[in-house]
Order: sequence, then structure tokens, then C-alpha cells
Amino acid sequence: MKMTDTDLILNADGSVYHLNLLPEDLGDTIITVGDPDRVGQVSKYFDRIEVKKGKREFITHTGYVGQNRLSVISTGIGTDNIDIVLNELDALVNIDLRSRTVKSQLRSLNIIRIGTSGALHNDIPLDSILISTFGIGLDPLLHYYRKEEAAVELELQTAFQTHLSTQYIHPYVAACSDNLLHQLAKGVPQGITLTAPGFYAPQGRVTRAEQHQTNLLNKLCSFRYKGMRIANLEMETAGIYGLAKSLGHQAISVNAILASRLEGVFSKEPQKTVEKAIRLVLAHF
Repeated sequence: MKMTDTDLILNADGSVYHLNLLPEDLGDTIITVGDPDRVGQVSKYFDRIEVKKGKREFITHTGYVGQNRLSVISTGIGTDNIDIVLNELDALVNIDLRSRTVKSQLRSLNIIRIGTSGALHNDIPLDSILISTFGIGLDPLLHYYRKEEAAVELELQTAFQTHLSTQYIHPYVAACSDNLLHQLAKGVPQGITLTAPGFYAPQGRVTRAEQHQTNLLNKLCSFRYKGMRIANLEMETAGIYGLAKSLGHQAISVNAILASRLEGVFSKEPQKTVEKAIRLVLAHF
């Protein structure tokens, strides 16, 4: 089936609309970061950089670490941007952009998120690194896509929905890539990550606006499922996991813990912690 000009929008040079990339601009492994300024924090460790492109908040650097060709791409904040980034990454490798048809041979990308996050338990140290085994999404993104759900994902989703006991939130659950988990997680703490559709009330922050879920943080902290708990809060992981699975890609999220939500304390050296997460990931290439 040929995709229409509005289903798959391309720029005048044939690049995908938002990312402004051509297929040859993309590396074999994709590192995503939220902040466009963080792209350079990652690529400064590359042995050489071949591509620097950008449009809006989507900045891409592609280069080499040893013999490994990597791309680091800024997504901006939130799963609405993840919808754009993952679909356009998939288009670059799995759609013939000239004919606008799906290729006969599909390629699976390795997608590694390096992001910042807040811990929900006092035994998760500030300025530590945590890898997300599951993402629980409070946003609606994955309700628009079909994906095959494993039994553990469905059970976790049901348990969490029951625990929340609210009509306002309809969560979804997606697991990380087992392959990437085995590759990156040796000696690194792991936990369930909750992906919120906002930074303030959706993450239990109290400002001036009145909230429906006034005890949200306590609810999140008290959740348990077969010995697992929600370890941290952020805004992209569940969307990356769910959409990657729908498209046949591998994904994992590496979290720099910059806040202790129960203690109300924020890191005094956030850049050092982010650097630690970057070095942890790049040490595997």
C-alpha cells in the first residue's frame, strides 16, 4: 500500500518531515535524549561525527564509537514527541521514501533512552542510575496503536489500574527489550518506571491548580506487584517501549535520578549524573 503525501510527509530534499533526516544519516543504534543541548554531551564522546542536522527541537548527531555507528537524537519532552520520533525513525529504515511503500525486509533498531527522572523511594539514591524494566504510561499514546501484549504486561496493567481506583487514568504497560537489558543492566539497579503526561499534577507536584488525584505520590509509592514496585517518574519511557514494540524495534531506558520525590530534594550536580549515565551507555560500544 502506497502512503499518501499527508500520511508520510517529506521535506523538499526527501528527508522525513520533523527529524529532517535521510536514511543514510542514521546510525545502527539510536540514543534518544530529551534536551537538544544534551545531544552534544553524548556526541563529544564519539571518535568522529559525520552528520549534524536539526529542525525544531529535533537535533541529530551521527558518528562512530570505534567501529559502531551511532545516532543521538533529541526528542523534546513527552510521549507526543515520541510518537513523531519513533514513527519517523521507523520510516527511515523500513519505508522506501521514494515509492512510499513498506520494504520487504524490515530492520529492527536498538533505541536507548538516556533521560532524567525522580525516584519514588528513599532507598534509591540521588544521583544514581536506574534502568527501566517496564514502563507504565499514564498518557493515551499507546491506546491509538495495536501491539501484542505479554501476559505479564496485561497483569501488571490490571493490577495498577485496580490500585489507582480512578476513572481519570487508563494506564498501559510495555516491557523493555530483554536483549538490551542483558547488554546494559549488569550491576545497574532496575525498576518499573511510570511515564506521566505532564510535569506537575501528573507527577504529583502541587502548585496552584486544584488536582483530582491529591494523593497520587502516595498511591504510586504503595503499589506492589509480585515483589515489584514503581521506582521512578519521567515522561517518555512507556511511550518508547510500547511504540518500539509495535514497530518491531528494541528499546531500553537509562534514567539519571536527579530528584528524591519523597524527600523533596533535587540533585546539586545534575550534569555529573547525566554524564555518568552517558558514559555507562557508551562503554558498551
